[in-house]
Amino acid sequence: MITRRTFLKLVGGTAFSVVPMTTYAAWIEPRHRLVTTRYEIGVPGWGAAHGAMRIAVVADVHACEPWMPVSRIDEIVATTNALSPDLTLLLGDYVAGMRRFKTGDVPMWDWATALAKLEAPLGVHAVLGNHDWYSGGELCRFVLEEAGVPVMENDARRLTAPGGAPFWLAGLADQLAREPGRRRRGLDDLPGTLAKVTDDAPLILMAHEPDIFAEMPDRVGLTLCGHTHGGQVNLPFIGELVVPSRFGHRYAYGHIVEDAGSCWCRAGSAAR
Repeated sequence: MITRRTFLKLVGGTAFSVVPMTTYAAWIEPRHRLVTTRYEIGVPGWGAAHGAMRIAVVADVHACEPWMPVSRIDEIVATTNALSPDLTLLLGDYVAGMRRFKTGDVPMWDWATALAKLEAPLGVHAVLGNHDWYSGGELCRFVLEEAGVPVMENDARRLTAPGGAPFWLAGLADQLAREPGRRRRGLDDLPGTLAKVTDDAPLILMAHEPDIFAEMPDRVGLTLCGHTHGGQVNLPFIGELVVPSRFGHRYAYGHIVEDAGSCWCRAGSAAR
């Protein structure tokens, strides 16, 4: 039996816990310094003729005030360029959600032109995320491409690796996108995307959400994703409280190997 006194203690304890968690999530974690994580990942079919290739991945910028202003994006761009990547990939969610946790929007053109300063010999390539579509996906795509960043939606391109051998880069449309007048959620077309790959050169695929990896065929050597933020919110000594994936913690963060496939899920540039 729970007495009135015990009930009040429980309620008080819960309130005491929630306030620090909210404070940490909204005010402390977003202000963490930039952290660069490095992985060495093999891609099936990638041989000596391809040479080593350095890929820089930026995901989930969520441009907004005060957490991700243009000055912060400039810092991310400078840090990324300093790594001298051969190829730079943007994995979506440039627009911020959660209006109650921000004081203002960053205009699309401002964050797009900031990201357009990214540099790599093999180019900078992007896909869109669910928040980009919630805010107007076609406009996001237009602004990025006007700034000089090509956006890949269910498309594939044949590129040349640093060693001279070819490989494919594919970009999948968002799996959670919603368009006016469409009842179906998601614009992704994995079979249609893979149909554009016309030879057996190694294939790297960009997708905003990692859930697609569960149905990824062996033909895709490496899948690169964002969206989960490595879990939301990720508390010290506790870990991630929520992972925005129907697979829970399975694809929360890091390098995941299943069968012959490999997936790397980025924590994101905005708050975890």
